[in-house]
Amino acid sequence: MRNVVVVGAQWGDEGKGKIVDWLSAHFDIVVRYQGGHNAGHTVQVGGRRFVLHLIPSGILREEKVCVIGNGVVVDPEALREEMAMLRREGISVAPGRLLVSHRAHVILPYHRALEAVLEQQLGEQRVGTTMRGIGPAYEFKYGRRGLRVGDLCEPQRAREKIMAIAEHVNRMLRVLGAEPIDPRPICDRYRELGEQIAPFVADTAYYLNRAIAEGRAVLFEGAQGTMLDVDHGTYPFVTSSHASAGGAAVGTGVAPTRITAILGVIKAYATRVGEGPFPTELHDDVGQLLQRGGGEYGATTGRPRRCGWFDAFAVAYAVMLNGCTALALTKLDVLDPLPEIKICVGYRRRRRILAEYPASCEELRECEPIYETIPGWQTSTSGLTRYEELPPPARRYIERVSQLVGCEIPFISTGAEREEMIIVPGRALERVLA
Repeated sequence: MRNVVVVGAQWGDEGKGKIVDWLSAHFDIVVRYQGGHNAGHTVQVGGRRFVLHLIPSGILREEKVCVIGNGVVVDPEALREEMAMLRREGISVAPGRLLVSHRAHVILPYHRALEAVLEQQLGEQRVGTTMRGIGPAYEFKYGRRGLRVGDLCEPQRAREKIMAIAEHVNRMLRVLGAEPIDPRPICDRYRELGEQIAPFVADTAYYLNRAIAEGRAVLFEGAQGTMLDVDHGTYPFVTSSHASAGGAAVGTGVAPTRITAILGVIKAYATRVGEGPFPTELHDDVGQLLQRGGGEYGATTGRPRRCGWFDAFAVAYAVMLNGCTALALTKLDVLDPLPEIKICVGYRRRRRILAEYPASCEELRECEPIYETIPGWQTSTSGLTRYEELPPPARRYIERVSQLVGCEIPFISTGAEREEMIIVPGRALERVLA
């Protein structure tokens, strides 16, 4: 039995899309377990670039089944557009090949309307969301006012629920000084969308558990990253779901005991989108070099990502939370030009070196990174596929990162293309692929 969770171990944007695409060759089913179309997973195959937001990256391999789990919030418009994009590119997206959980919650226009008003009113305290309605959809889910995909497939039931929820939303909008919305066009449009996605809807928890019982291998794809987890991340500058590995169980209906390994994905440096504390952020030429070299612009919004040195203190925390059995390191080649490279090995706050990652953003803002400097290699690693081909300083960098975060790194990405990967044999690799 091989059932592996792929999870971001930083602030998201670690390159999970490429890692999932590569790994999916070794699995039968790929399932997304949380988040919404605020996430963007970029995969490059044969010079063709795909940006996926809801559908798992495994869709690019024809023989794989892809599942959108119950922990995801689904915008039916975005899903329809993504399916159409893939079909235009010659990728099969058919019922039975793509399954959508009937328990997944639906994002509706009033979620976006609420988010826009609330984010505007926060002013300087804004979170920096993608304005896709993700947060309000999760709020309504946990407030027991949500509409689920299964409801959307029952037109009369969906209409009744949308009308009732809209009444509640309009009360909120009036209090906030915003214009109320007319729910009737929403009912009509979402009836049509419900008809379009109905052939893909299934009880995916039963499907996945039956598949596992039959010995099929399942790859669980996370969105965002551990440092954006709603409980364990840099709250309140976080996403609205459980982006850590624990979310895989509740977001799919597969018990934790069925999961055999956790693969954390890390970037060779650090990035963050949106607001919130970011201790190793660089505002100098090096930060700009990382941004340009790594193409650090959001796949979903196009927003430039904030860039900084690798934060081993934060990643060690993420490795602990997720119980990572192995790590995949991406974008090593972006560091190629640098004569020296810094790694954050800890934080100092008010002259005291911290033993544990801070729980509050107020504390985190007061932290200064403690750096260790190592020599760069200043030669190209782009496209290398054998560990022995890496320059010795690059190997020492990887080994030092592994030592500091307490986890082996058997996967090293050296470029955007699917096959630009170094695979390092050993126990950690066996735990993921055996």
